[in-house]
Amino acid sequence: MKTFIRSWCAWSPGIETAEAWKTWAHAPNPLATEGAPDAKFLPAMLRRRCTPLSKILLKVASEGCSEAERSDARTVFASRHGSINESIGLLENVARGERISPATFSHTVHNAQAGLFSIAMGNRQASSSLAGRHDSFGYGLLEALGHLEREPERPVLFVTGDVPLDPVFGSLVNEPACAYGVALLLARSGDSEHQGFEVAFERPSPEAKRLAWPPAAEFLRFWIAGDADFSIPTHRHLWRFSR
Repeated sequence: MKTFIRSWCAWSPGIETAEAWKTWAHAPNPLATEGAPDAKFLPAMLRRRCTPLSKILLKVASEGCSEAERSDARTVFASRHGSINESIGLLENVARGERISPATFSHTVHNAQAGLFSIAMGNRQASSSLAGRHDSFGYGLLEALGHLEREPERPVLFVTGDVPLDPVFGSLVNEPACAYGVALLLARSGDSEHQGFEVAFERPSPEAKRLAWPPAAEFLRFWIAGDADFSIPTHRHLWRFSR
């Protein structure tokens, strides 16, 4: 069954508009590692406590759909690492016998971005937050499709992204270190067939080439370029996309 992308938004330091992403998609360079949007669209009290990842994901989430859809769409947030860097800081405080900030802790839980989006946008619809190692993008997409299957008439806002890991853990993962966020507004219908895609997955081939960019950014390249098909290889799956 086809899934349609009604709108999308992406952000990375220095690549902050749809036109900039279209330029990047045709001549990609490494995504920047440091930076976060100003997030002035958030109430000041929420904005002050946001982690860099929260600012990025809430930025693309708020601009990835219309004002009416922000409060009415179901949401799925997927991030491999979440705000783990702030968690490391809290654990170091504990190890040194220092006090920790309850406010900081509340923004490090994995569903923090979903909660902040719900508060800021007045969205009371169903929401999911998940992590799935290398397959976080694929599993997040499947979760979003599950929401569409349950309630086909209501669009689902799928939001994914990450920031570079703290050096404490950075050497333990083999992935592009970058700060980015991507939001896709998914629906069961669209203005044209070209807006639709299908997804399937299978066991990966041992010879499968690893991607140079995060899976969400690679998917966006495929979508912008208008290619007929595209694959994302991970350790566990080969994700296949076709228009």
